[in-house]
Amino acid sequence: MIEVKNLKKLFADKVILSGISFSISHGQIVAIVGKSGAGKSVLLKCLIGLIKPDEGTIYLDNKLINSMNFQQLQKIRSQIGMVFQFGALFDSLNVGGNIGLALRKLTKLDDSQIKLRIQNSLESVDMADTEELMPGELSGGMKKRIGIARAIAVQPSYLFYDEPTTGLDPVMTDSINRLIKKIQETRKITSVIITHELRTVYEVADRVVMIDNGRIQFDGKPDDLDKTDNKIVKQFITGDSTLV
Repeated sequence: MIEVKNLKKLFADKVILSGISFSISHGQIVAIVGKSGAGKSVLLKCLIGLIKPDEGTIYLDNKLINSMNFQQLQKIRSQIGMVFQFGALFDSLNVGGNIGLALRKLTKLDDSQIKLRIQNSLESVDMADTEELMPGELSGGMKKRIGIARAIAVQPSYLFYDEPTTGLDPVMTDSINRLIKKIQETRKITSVIITHELRTVYEVADRVVMIDNGRIQFDGKPDDLDKTDNKIVKQFITGDSTLV
């Protein structure tokens, strides 16, 4: 379980997060949405301990993230799989090497166990037998899948996705959305998705949290988004700049 209480973060005099509170139960898929600059990425970095909030608390499985030192944070991060916006694959390593690097860093598996884990994770994302391919040989959608394979290979309790469908065409977006849903259903991983893509919100998420100007404007089921009277939310889902 993730629990955030009264989270505040400032950069210089600019308020990025202003007293945000929410919790995420085990097994949920929660989409965090908002306009560019709303504070989504800062919130994500706070959740994984890359940025310390100025006020408030973050608990992961009843452990307070804020006060942890580097070694303690590394142990917590071993429970978290991170899927980066553009794959973040090392160009000098093949697919197997990219996934194996995470396993060697975060687990105590031997070489044969690592090889099997790589194979299993690639099969899970429909990329079997691609271990020898280099990142330069992969399409954008394939890179996304390899990024997800790398994240699930460490068998995390939590998966954090940073804009998982950015730059993809509608067909590939649908494919990645279905993959995210399949992984959550088969592995029961708690997932947090930072996204601008409303299609992902409606097709994948159990719950959506919308942030605007550092505050939560909506927290509920995706199907209830279009029922709200909040003009900020309406503007976001319709794209109508005249509403606010």
